[in-house]
Amino acid sequence: MYDWANSVYSLVITSAIFPVYYDVVTTTKSNGDIVDFFGLQVVNSVLYSYSLSFSFLFVAAILPLLSGIADYSGKKKFFMKVFMYLGSFSCLGLYFFDGNSIEWGIICSVMASVGYSGSLVFYDAFLPEITSIDKFDKVSAKGYALGYIGSVILLVVNLAMILQYETFGFASEGDATRFAFLMVGVWWMVFSQIPFMRLKDNVYNRKVEGNVLTEGYKELRKVYQSLKALKVMKLFLLAFFFYNMGVQTIMYLATLFGSKELKLESDQLILTILIIQVVAVGGAFLFAYLSKIKGNKFSLQVMVLIWIGICLGAYFVYNAYEFYVLALIVGMVMGGIQSLSRATFAKLIPEGSIDHASFFSFYDVTYNVSIVVGTFSYGFIEQITGSMRNSALALMLFFMVGMGFLLLAKIPLHTAFRKTPTN
Repeated sequence: MYDWANSVYSLVITSAIFPVYYDVVTTTKSNGDIVDFFGLQVVNSVLYSYSLSFSFLFVAAILPLLSGIADYSGKKKFFMKVFMYLGSFSCLGLYFFDGNSIEWGIICSVMASVGYSGSLVFYDAFLPEITSIDKFDKVSAKGYALGYIGSVILLVVNLAMILQYETFGFASEGDATRFAFLMVGVWWMVFSQIPFMRLKDNVYNRKVEGNVLTEGYKELRKVYQSLKALKVMKLFLLAFFFYNMGVQTIMYLATLFGSKELKLESDQLILTILIIQVVAVGGAFLFAYLSKIKGNKFSLQVMVLIWIGICLGAYFVYNAYEFYVLALIVGMVMGGIQSLSRATFAKLIPEGSIDHASFFSFYDVTYNVSIVVGTFSYGFIEQITGSMRNSALALMLFFMVGMGFLLLAKIPLHTAFRKTPTN
């Protein structure tokens, strides 16, 4: 249910409505797509790419220590709550962004991103505690699927509200759009209460003794020392770093690509996002099933190959229909690669370990840093070449390197990596 709660941010704010709204309100007749950000003149889409990069870099810097503290004190749920409230209130703050206050809009979007990605490390760390290892793939896929379904429901409501703004009592599309950001913050906050009521904190009855900062650091260091001996986990994290770099960059910046390179209208971009979300539900379960039959490694390799084809295809897309076909393929592999990556890493955590947040901090730091490099590279290549097509083509190289590390990682073929009791 936390996937259901937080995925509205991922869809409405990062993928569908906010990027389109941001591009519209920051593009003017006098300056075009150039904006003034604290005195700096920069292209609006480049600023957005860099701001996302900063948010994920910030999270990557603070999460390892916080995860060590969470494991030592048994307070994963507490930290999950802190980041959730930060993210949801930041979404509420976007209501006041109208294009004239570019600094406010960027700050709120950065803080919302910090809240979203920061909460995930503690949320993901609950997976080994709520089900048995043979169900990791299916449970992870179910979470992502619920996230896609819930976010589509809210997006459809938001779209109806924006397109028929007069019927809903709004003075303009802009007012209706900004109200949608309020709804995201409320949805995220309200539905998060369901997992918060059900999840058990401190399941291992850990007692705090001494300084939590010092002990948290020791906890993290202990996990880091064990990670050095886990060759398969290290190779998987390297593979994940590179292919996730491409996956997340495409997800975050696809709408800007359609808007700037293909000159698609807002309704066409939203339709594209809906296609991706609906197909992603089936894709998550499809590749979970494939992993059950052929193993996690095989399923991941198939998806990375498809992503390579997507990057190549994006370079040659020139109309809306071709963009829709590409979106259909993206949706098929988007849900699968995210849910299966999470489940695969959970299976690689050593049997008997109770430092789940600390282990997942390495996974989520890898996740965040990969987005930093990906979104920064995408924006930098666009800035020096003047085209997002070159940026999309460059992402293909990241997937190819990721495939190389996947081939080297001797991930067990089947789901029974190890046996652990169900808590």
